[in-house]
Amino acid sequence: MSNQSRSLKQLALQKFKKDFRGVFSFIFILLVGIISIFAYVFAPDNSQNANQMHLAIHSKKPGFEVKMLTLPSKTDSNQSFFSRILFGKKNTDTEIPISSFIRDDNQLTYTEYASDGLDGLTKSVNLSEFPDYLMKDLIKHRKFYLGTDKYGRDLLSRILIGARISFFIGFIAVFISLIIGITMGSIAGYFGGKTDAIIMWIINVTWSIPTLLLVIAITLALGKGFWQVFIAVGLTMWVEVARVVRGQIISVKEMQYVTAARALGYNDFRIITKHILPNIMSPIIVISAANFAAAILIESGLSFLGIGAQPPMASWGAMIKDHYNYIILGKPYLAVIPGLCIMSLVVAFMLIGNAMRDAFDVKS
Repeated sequence: MSNQSRSLKQLALQKFKKDFRGVFSFIFILLVGIISIFAYVFAPDNSQNANQMHLAIHSKKPGFEVKMLTLPSKTDSNQSFFSRILFGKKNTDTEIPISSFIRDDNQLTYTEYASDGLDGLTKSVNLSEFPDYLMKDLIKHRKFYLGTDKYGRDLLSRILIGARISFFIGFIAVFISLIIGITMGSIAGYFGGKTDAIIMWIINVTWSIPTLLLVIAITLALGKGFWQVFIAVGLTMWVEVARVVRGQIISVKEMQYVTAARALGYNDFRIITKHILPNIMSPIIVISAANFAAAILIESGLSFLGIGAQPPMASWGAMIKDHYNYIILGKPYLAVIPGLCIMSLVVAFMLIGNAMRDAFDVKS
């Protein structure tokens, strides 16, 4: 049995490697995963949630360049290296977009940036108030590769950090749905009878409620927030897994290897976990990929409605909500770019799900 299992896995892997779309989607998803984990390393604005606002340069087009004056803070953030990488820098410095400046010894006179041909305010600052080691790179040339949003935040940084929410909600939601779905489906399919009838009634009732409405109800009950959305999405996606697991167990529980396990005196828990589930994992893997894509769409919809990830957290759905009216104001990229990110990630998971379905299909 084990040799046959290994050979089937190797055959499925070989078939998967021959599917260009599946391999390309896997590489793309892996790349997005790396960017999600180390988003603050790649983001030009590595402050927490990339939330550095510069209202003077709001809604600028991709490729916009400006001089940025950074006035160091006198307070120490006391933040570890790993905290900066994983959660962003606690930025207490003051950043000011400027159009020109003159430095005379310890006096810096600068003109604030003003758009539409207007003249900005001219101000001065005494540099002797700041320690010398904080004066490095006082004025930098900043380029916004994807432009800025309506609050003057770097759009590229918000996109990179927003990938973290969309990516990890898939993992957590699918993990929750697998735990509940496999448990409920295994009990219903293996024991049958009244147990099956009760669990199927619960599944059918949950199935009959529109997914988005159920997620909204759970979110309102748990409260708005980051983790609440993850839990709410996971609690609504287990029914598909339960139905698939139940059907697969019903079809295999009378096979010879299960009968042999019963004859050897193994308990029901061991038979289900050690003998049945490993042999029906193929459809579960495929439906998990589809659920991953569905979780991303649901989270984006919740953020668009304002009950998903809350500001100032970066979320692709929330970015579309903030800028969808810019589509008719001549700057559609502010909403189109996060929309394309959602679409590309969802399509990648659907393609990899189709590739795994074909690879695990023993008839092909």
